[in-house]
Amino acid sequence: MLRRFLNWLFIQGYERRSIARKLSSVRSLMKFLAQTGYLAVNPAVDLRQPRLPQKLPPMLEVSEVERLLDAPDTRSPRGIRDRALLELLYATGMRVSEVANLRLSDLDLVEGVIRVRGKGTKERVALLHPESLRWLQRYLTESRPHFLRRGKQATDAVFVSQKGTPLTPRQIHRLVTQYACKVLGRGVSPHTLRHSFATHLLEGGADLRVIQELLGHASLAATQIYTRLSRTHLRRIYGKAHPRS
Repeated sequence: MLRRFLNWLFIQGYERRSIARKLSSVRSLMKFLAQTGYLAVNPAVDLRQPRLPQKLPPMLEVSEVERLLDAPDTRSPRGIRDRALLELLYATGMRVSEVANLRLSDLDLVEGVIRVRGKGTKERVALLHPESLRWLQRYLTESRPHFLRRGKQATDAVFVSQKGTPLTPRQIHRLVTQYACKVLGRGVSPHTLRHSFATHLLEGGADLRVIQELLGHASLAATQIYTRLSRTHLRRIYGKAHPRS
């Protein structure tokens, strides 16, 4: 009966996500009836969840990233910090929580690498290109000491507020969104820069497993979504290269 109900939903043209929500309600009801003794067994245990379409994450074009990186006014200590932060997010693809948790001991500015503590306490290495390294060094020598003089307590957090306290993920998210609204006319989250980082690497010819390592994905399946994101890029190349296109 439950399978016929699901089949009827498909025939009626319900979206897969709507069917999944209804199935979740049915499962909860059947579990309750089985636990309270109204049913001898739970008939919904073996019902399969409909496969949901995978939503592509938002990303920025390279030109949009460049406008975002140029947005801070680097004539001020805050602008230097914000430029260094934006450069770091795009250069490494780090999660906002990973950036907020960065400590000075995690930085190797000589080699241009960062030790990142990812999900599940897993560690990986993030790489800095010369431009991001330059802004990070400038922030550490000019802006950070300026902010720390205002603080009441010492901290080894890499990115600090104007009051000398460690920047929180919420503050970093708000910072990125404000600059994006200013120069792009829409809100952009730090995770959008992470997606853009991965997609641009793939479009530039980077191996998928290298991108997996840089992002800190436990499974290659999580990284494979970027192959779908790059189809637009592949179509542009196809359009330019194929003699009949």
